[in-house]
Amino acid sequence: MKTWIAFWNILKKDVRNYYLKPPNISWGIIFPVSWTLMQLLRSPEHVEIIELLPGLMAMSVLFGTTSMLAVTITFEKKGRSFDRLLLAPISLNMMVLAKLSGAVIFGIVNAFVPAVFAAFFIDLSKINWAAVLAAIFLIAATSALIGLFIAVSAKEVFEAQTFSNFFRFPMLFLCGLFIPISQLPAPLRLISFCLPLTYGTDMLKGAIIGPPAFNILLDILALLIFVLLLFHLCHRNIERKWIL
Repeated sequence: MKTWIAFWNILKKDVRNYYLKPPNISWGIIFPVSWTLMQLLRSPEHVEIIELLPGLMAMSVLFGTTSMLAVTITFEKKGRSFDRLLLAPISLNMMVLAKLSGAVIFGIVNAFVPAVFAAFFIDLSKINWAAVLAAIFLIAATSALIGLFIAVSAKEVFEAQTFSNFFRFPMLFLCGLFIPISQLPAPLRLISFCLPLTYGTDMLKGAIIGPPAFNILLDILALLIFVLLLFHLCHRNIERKWIL
């Protein structure tokens, strides 16, 4: 019981101190609106809003979770408040899960902001919402773990932001959002198969606008493998760099 109380208090503290700040809330609203307007204005052909929705949701999760977790943990490390968490009577796994949970929840909320706006203009009744929720959760989990992996290595906030972009932009352009994977050169196609966002985006596209490129069970399995692998890497790096 005490473990879950500690879990809840860490999660509540992160949500109150970081995720509910006005700049973060406004970013979650402005980003999808500005991106949609840019796509609609720059395209010479007519673009359906529903075709933009998978990309908007995936980007909202990716940028929201990686940025927030990488920056907040780096900030806490610099302020020495994270050291107190490491000394708390709670297992390392539970502490990591508590930190990840806030970022995952923030990413999921961000992901559905574009869907709320889209609902005012188009019919979303044909979307497979169960598959969308599963995809968003798995994208948020992998993105949060990437943010944690970055935070382990970064010493300053600007380093965390720089490292985040190093991971985010290759994933963004190689996951099939802008260029279909089948049209990528063979070496880049191989790299895209090694990116978690590729499988999350495929799930979203399949649930929103049509059949996925891969089998949905393959997408889920691949994302679960990425979650376990990234969690193991983060756990090992925390023990090696922050504890030992």
